[in-house]
Amino acid sequence: METFQSHYHQWGAVLFFTVIYGLALLFVPFYRKMDRKPATAYMAFVLAFAIEMHGIPMSMYLVSWIIGRNLPEGVLWGHTLFHQIGYTGMYINIILSTIALFVIGNGWYNIYHKYWSLQKGKGKVVKTGVYRYIRHPQYTGFMLLTLGMIIQWATLPMLIMWPFIARMYYRLAKKEERDMLTEFGEEYMMYKRKTKMFLPFIV
Repeated sequence: METFQSHYHQWGAVLFFTVIYGLALLFVPFYRKMDRKPATAYMAFVLAFAIEMHGIPMSMYLVSWIIGRNLPEGVLWGHTLFHQIGYTGMYINIILSTIALFVIGNGWYNIYHKYWSLQKGKGKVVKTGVYRYIRHPQYTGFMLLTLGMIIQWATLPMLIMWPFIARMYYRLAKKEERDMLTEFGEEYMMYKRKTKMFLPFIV
């Protein structure tokens, strides 16, 4: 643990990462109260990442106390698989975060000008930018952001929370698609047949 002691008790860094990752939520509208649940879960995940990376390694302390021995670096705390792959996990996180922010930003730009600005006219099915390939780029972005965090700095709370967050966003995406079918009917159905939900050409 001594190698990474400099990571801890840096509460300014905790605040910085919380704000930076939290900014992604500004590019998603919340029309209904239910939409806030996945956002709240996402922020809880970000806090777990930031606190355990730069604040206090609570997962390592808890698991070590339960099993009666210290955990090696990369097992439920710290740079995941650091001794096997070095800083590769950190680089993967940077790559996934860059892709995620592009996808979220591009999705926001296209949907803002084509659907959200209903006061300028009737909204329409957005088929430009990343929406040519996937129907829920913001949610894809959040999953990539959180997955990158896990690859770089896996902790017990993050491993437990990630499947629940993924399920929340999947359910929200399905709900939104039902709303779009009600609003646009056959046009959205045809769009749905030509695109994937989250990953181009895959799913």
